[in-house]
Amino acid sequence: MMKAFQLSGYETDPALTETDTPWPGAGEVLVRVASAALNPLDVKLQSGAMHGYFPLTFPTTVGTDLSGTVEALGADVTGWTVGDRIVARKPPTSGGAIAEYALVPADQLVKLPDAISFEDAAGIPTAAGTAWQALFEVADLTVGQTVLVHAGAGGVGSFAIQFARAAGARVIATASGNGIAIAERFGADVVIDHRHEDFAARVSDVDAVLDTVGGDTQVRSFDVLRVGGILASTVSPPDEAMAKAHNVRAAFVFHSSDATRLATVVKEVAGGVRVLTDRVVPLADAPDAFAYQGSGRARGKIVLRVTV
Repeated sequence: MMKAFQLSGYETDPALTETDTPWPGAGEVLVRVASAALNPLDVKLQSGAMHGYFPLTFPTTVGTDLSGTVEALGADVTGWTVGDRIVARKPPTSGGAIAEYALVPADQLVKLPDAISFEDAAGIPTAAGTAWQALFEVADLTVGQTVLVHAGAGGVGSFAIQFARAAGARVIATASGNGIAIAERFGADVVIDHRHEDFAARVSDVDAVLDTVGGDTQVRSFDVLRVGGILASTVSPPDEAMAKAHNVRAAFVFHSSDATRLATVVKEVAGGVRVLTDRVVPLADAPDAFAYQGSGRARGKIVLRVTV
């Protein structure tokens, strides 16, 4: 038996339970989870808001992002050894990250360098992967361009600032409160306090906008783009008619798990990109951590220390 943080249904509070420890089938690896991280997606899944994209079968174990060590190998798995340090992202429909053990498809495992702690590693997969996908696979950001990153003190935003700067782009970020200092510390060239300043009045002719907020912020972001620029949103599909009226492009970044991309962002972290962590808590505090994730107050990642 193992401990797992599970949902029994939509709009129910997830709870720690005892459940059977799984065993890997063909092509799978059993991972002893050291750390796991929460994401805004986990709260959306619990609410049922993502049922159309990611229908859940209950009970389901919460979480997609994990780090740990290889515990056992299923049939036909090669290239991995028991004890290897790994990081991975589980599919949202199966979840399973916040548990003492998790089954992961072997082709979704990424080797974790010794230089990266398990706690930092758990904070990488979804946030860093989303930022990378949005900037370079969707927006095609290149050296010399300017990008506006909304919520620069969030998990995705803090990675986006660092990735964009490393690529030679100029970065403008929005933030508030202590998030202003965070965005500055992570490398933003300009930080706008969105509670007291209208970003649309200060910014113009940017090449790309990374929207992690949605709503009115997304709508007003069309006004700051240059002709031919792009708005990439991680929260909701942008209005195509509005994009056409502004003579810009718009795209919804539907983050997908990809081991090659994950390996790329892990390499970036090993090379100096920092993981913004709000807090690291023990597995026993998972219910409180989930509630805190849902509050929207977290500055960066909420990480659970699952096993020692």
